[in-house]
Amino acid sequence: MAKVSMTVNGKTVTREVEGRTLLSTFLREDLGLTGTHIGCDTSQCGACTVHVDGQQVKGCTVFALDVDGADIRTIEGMANKDGSLSVIQQAFQDHHGLQCGFCTPGMVMAAASLLAVNPKPTEAEIRHHLEGNLCRCTGYHNIVKAVMAASGQDVGSIAAE
Repeated sequence: MAKVSMTVNGKTVTREVEGRTLLSTFLREDLGLTGTHIGCDTSQCGACTVHVDGQQVKGCTVFALDVDGADIRTIEGMANKDGSLSVIQQAFQDHHGLQCGFCTPGMVMAAASLLAVNPKPTEAEIRHHLEGNLCRCTGYHNIVKAVMAASGQDVGSIAAE
């Protein structure tokens, strides 16, 4: 066991973990932040996407000890300070960018990462950025629409599928 400390959604946490504990497992089991989903444990689906020091990371690919001292943001940290949905979360709701919801936390985190570096992405750029996040329900159309809307762009230009 080893001690790990990090800031998660603005709060400093310190815990004892085994060296093999994945960040996604640490967030879910040690901190109770179950919004970070575990879908495949092989970095294929993106459901466990979080931000580590502002960078998009799949939580199942990183050991908790490797992010000692880091600033972690999970889906639970995406809401506004008053508890209302962030612009991205609201866009996903408004444009039906979810169905079963399993991929949604990872998609929202990926979208936030994209919009942080490219505030007005094209449809093609959004689709390319989301390639590492799988959705088995929506066909991505409304997810792309939601990201476009969150960026303040007109979603009417996205062709119906």
